Amino acid sequence: MKPLLALMALFGFSAQAQNRLNLTEGVTDVSNRVYDLHMTIFYICCVIGVIVFGLMFISMIRHRKSKGREPAKFHESVKVEIAWTIIPFLILVGMAIPATSTLIAMEDTSDADVTVQVTGSQWKWHYEYFEHEVEFFSRLATQQEQIQNKFEKSENYLLEVDNPLVVPTGKKVRFLVTSDDVIHSWWVPDFAVKKDANPGFINEAWTRIEEPGIYRGQCAELCGKDHGFMPIVVIAKEPAEYQQWIEETEAEQIAAKEREQELLDMEMSMDDLMAMGEKIYNSTCAACHQANGQGIPGTFPALAGEGVSVDPDQRQQHIDIVVNGVQGTAMQAFGQQLSMQELAAVITYERNAWGNDTGETVQAADINELMNQ
Repeated sequence: MKPLLALMALFGFSAQAQNRLNLTEGVTDVSNRVYDLHMTIFYICCVIGVIVFGLMFISMIRHRKSKGREPAKFHESVKVEIAWTIIPFLILVGMAIPATSTLIAMEDTSDADVTVQVTGSQWKWHYEYFEHEVEFFSRLATQQEQIQNKFEKSENYLLEVDNPLVVPTGKKVRFLVTSDDVIHSWWVPDFAVKKDANPGFINEAWTRIEEPGIYRGQCAELCGKDHGFMPIVVIAKEPAEYQQWIEETEAEQIAAKEREQELLDMEMSMDDLMAMGEKIYNSTCAACHQANGQGIPGTFPALAGEGVSVDPDQRQQHIDIVVNGVQGTAMQAFGQQLSMQELAAVITYERNAWGNDTGETVQAADINELMNQ
């Protein structure tokens, strides 16, 4: 029994081992077609390999010099030339027909029930639903302590997000994929969807998920130093449950925008700004500037004890950099990513954390004034 178990472990007779060693079968019709195509061509290649190498070894053994075989005295054979031209041609045509059919199906984004624009930026995804006033950013939710090996790593380490994309089951979902900065790649293996997100261009993809569930992926392009911290999580819900979610989320976002306008004249205390700012900084800024504000020398500037974050005369410039970014650098514009209160809080935090102690606060009204100039 033990030898049998050892052999099973060695050759991977388990679903988990198969998933590690083979293409993901997926959960959509297209992903199943891609998997079947992959296996069909794989088996064809195996058969060709067995025949070619089999004939080669048989010929080597049966016609070896030690048996007194004399080499044939022909130069060429028209029949052989025709055979090894026509047979590979027919094999390639046989492979091309299902491959072309699958590729056409993968590219057919017409008659979509739901359209979502997917925008990549270092290092997060932005989702916008065309049929509703719903949009949000999706960021890595894995704790920094896990990344720094201080805490035990969770089951979905580096594949967790704060705001997953939600789509309905049984509906055709079209993705319009683009980028705000560098080239990214939106990849969910279970859907057989992998589309590059190129700045200034829009690529299309689609999927139809039949079963509810949680499906994970990640950026498949080397988009920068935190490329590995850009996961994708898609939750497929039943149509009725999805409709309830989209309506509730839309109502919440509309109410939040109205509430933000009402809060413009309200001043937050230093303590409230610092508490909110620390949370936003750790989830949004710490990847580049580090949790201690020291930055990465030569790549990302330090915020602790130097620069615009401590200079009283550069307070407005500090606000402008966080809101509008710095063109030609990795510093993104956070004006559309965070609310005015969140922007005010994180700037206040940067000006008063790590011993900066400027004593200055930034309020939502200051952000609004800059954005309306």
